[in-house]
Formats: sequence, structure tokens, C-alpha cells
Amino acid sequence: MSLRPGIAFLADCPALLAMEIIASKWSMVTLFALTDGPLRHGELVELSGGISRKVLTQTLRRLQANGLVERHAYAEAPPRVEYGLTDLGRTLEEPIRMLTAWARENGEAVVTFREAAEAASTVEEAGTVEAASTVEAGRATPVKAPPVEGKPSRS
Repeated sequence: MSLRPGIAFLADCPALLAMEIIASKWSMVTLFALTDGPLRHGELVELSGGISRKVLTQTLRRLQANGLVERHAYAEAPPRVEYGLTDLGRTLEEPIRMLTAWARENGEAVVTFREAAEAASTVEEAGTVEAASTVEAGRATPVKAPPVEGKPSRS
């Protein structure tokens, strides 16, 4: 089997299916929250920081349908429901921890790149060619772009 880039993500490949299931923002947040053990719906809302109850319910149902999360309803008054990872869901713990570690280590650099790209886009929209930037050692450094043919220089 070839491991060329892109081959793992062909339309009929299981890797694409896995990405489709877990790549949504709230799926990853929910799975990460459940790595420490079962939680109730309200606890997941609090831990997730910004998810609505409706979106969390949809996310949990999708994760349940894919065999990653299980719902356990306790027969007591008042009723109590907890969500936890299935054995299959637990197989994602290490990849999720690795992605989390990557985000902690590289998040600032990603934000720097994003801000530089947004600044460049804003300047380009304003009609100048000074929007080009380079990124060295994780910092965005503006540089003056050469004049574009047919456009006067604004020096």
C-alpha cells in the first residue's frame, strides 16, 4: 500500500470517514472532555466553553451513532444521564492528547500566521501592494512587495 500524501484521504478510504466523524470542533472538544471519565450533559456544557445545549446534544448523538460515546441513563429520581467513551472511543485518547499537545506548542505561531494573513488581505483590499509578509521564527514581519506591473508604486 502506498503512503503518498493524499492517498489516505481518497473518497472510499476509512481515514476520510474518521476525519469526517471527529474533525468537527465540538466533536474533538467533547471527546477530549470525556477522556477523564463519564460526565453529565451539564458538565459537558460547562467544560466545553461556548457550546449550546442543542449543539452538544447533536454532537453526542453523532458520536453515539458512530460508536465513540455511550449514554448511560440511571434509574433514579431525579433521573441522571452520563456520557462516556466506548472502548472504540478510548482508542482516540492518545491521538486527541497528541493534537492537544501540538495545539499548545504551536497555537501562538498559528495565530501569528493568521493575523499576518488577515493583515495582508486587509491591505490588499485597500489597493496597496505592501501587504506581503514573511514569517521568521514564528513572527510576522511586514516587507514591502515589489510594484505590480500596470499599477503605480505608492512609495
